[in-house]
Amino acid sequence: MKQRTLAREVSVSGHGLHSGQTVTLTLKPAPVDHGIVIKRIDLPGAPEVKPHISLIGDLVRNTGLTTGSVQIHLVEHVLSALHGCGIDNILVEMNAGEPPIMDGSAKPFVNLILQGEPVEQAKDRDAFCLDVPVSVTRGNSSLIALPCDELKITCTSADDRGIHTQHLSLTVNPDVYISQLAAARTFTVYEDIEPLLKMGKIKGGSLDCAVVIKGDKILSKEGLRFPDEFVRHKILDLIGDILLLGVPLKAHIIAVRPGHAINAELTKAIAARLEEKSKEPKKKARPARVLATETSLDIRRILDTIPHRYPFVMIDRIVEFISDNELVAIKNVTINEPFFQGHFPGNPVMPGVLQLEAMAQAAGVLMLRRTSKANCTAFFMSADKVKFRRPVRPGDQVIINAKITKVRGEKLAAAECSCTVDGQVVSSAELMFTIVDEGADA
Repeated sequence: MKQRTLAREVSVSGHGLHSGQTVTLTLKPAPVDHGIVIKRIDLPGAPEVKPHISLIGDLVRNTGLTTGSVQIHLVEHVLSALHGCGIDNILVEMNAGEPPIMDGSAKPFVNLILQGEPVEQAKDRDAFCLDVPVSVTRGNSSLIALPCDELKITCTSADDRGIHTQHLSLTVNPDVYISQLAAARTFTVYEDIEPLLKMGKIKGGSLDCAVVIKGDKILSKEGLRFPDEFVRHKILDLIGDILLLGVPLKAHIIAVRPGHAINAELTKAIAARLEEKSKEPKKKARPARVLATETSLDIRRILDTIPHRYPFVMIDRIVEFISDNELVAIKNVTINEPFFQGHFPGNPVMPGVLQLEAMAQAAGVLMLRRTSKANCTAFFMSADKVKFRRPVRPGDQVIINAKITKVRGEKLAAAECSCTVDGQVVSSAELMFTIVDEGADA
């Protein structure tokens, strides 16, 4: 995925939730690798702040940042909108210490982003794919982040009385964020309002920008936008808070009663893991071709060698290279294979064409081991004398034998292949291959 910014400058005005001051916020396009930067144009020198967990400050009913004498409050909704919409590079200018609260959700900022027209940039986006579980606990709140190849959040929101307990699990991407999360508004319990006012908070608060819970009643200028609006806003806040990691995160976060303070603790813990990873020596790249010294291949080396990926990888291991011209491979067939859903319901049978594909992939690896070139692909050209003798079912281990019988230079070859289960031949074929450089046409 490419980095993204906006095509044009856009602005919005409103009042701050905690200060009550009128503020104008402007989003300006920024170049590749600029990141998200907030600029206080109301202060001498117009200081710039790059949001990061190391700058965390005030966490009472907001996420605040502090660097030197510069403070910025309530950044979570703007950061959430930028994170949710996949914006990587932007200059956020403000003429006050906090963004406008607007309606208490991230939707006005999403609308602003869409008005500015997100555009892709030339460089790929960096993201941190969490590789180990990370967890934090604070009182009756807990968050755990698990390795995942996307951002997924499973959240339970609850008040102390257990009246408004809500639960939701979502995989977060721009479409989901815009349609399912952005409009969820901030909320508070009625009894918390007076203490917050005494603390100098929520001077600009009203029912125009928040939902108030009083007993079992909901006070707001409009009805709830979602039946579970509270948990959706908790997820919205969390998406903003974890962007303080400095890069987009790929992980599955399971949150029970999250809030800004514990969100910050989780982000700090993940940031520590990110720093550890950056100091680890990088693993050497695996060779792109099969070496003559390799006598077997595990699945990682197979994936290094052939271009196939799920659900089309049909060999699990090269058990043995018997010679330069012959190998033995295995394919473990389980009921989890996606093709069993339709082939056939109630009578699962491995398709014959996929047995043929398993033979072709095994013979292709053998071909690649013979060539002196790196970064090549074996293309299956033709099949002859194909026979299917008995069905292959879930639980079978298919033994694949492939033997090169004819070779023309380093480009063309023929192979005899067979699949056996429990010592009985289930299928066989004579195959023809060609070797081409990666990216070239067959």
